[in-house]
Amino acid sequence: MATQRVLEMDFSTELGRTQRLRVHNVKEDISGAEVAAAMDEIVSKNIFTSNSGDFTGKVAARIVVTDTSDLTLV
Repeated sequence: MATQRVLEMDFSTELGRTQRLRVHNVKEDISGAEVAAAMDEIVSKNIFTSNSGDFTGKVAARIVVTDTSDLTLV
């Protein structure tokens, strides 16, 4: 069985929409404070842009954990 952890960060944009960034294989012990600080840095340094404009703020963040099991086909 393979387990995958993905950090999803949602940002507001200039046009009032939400843009999601995903970071795969995020470390097990990441904290909400670390994620919030990283998101603030992304917004303040204008690192990314999207079709709906620059990122203007934080909306939400979550870690999605997926377990995958391969099946034997006979």
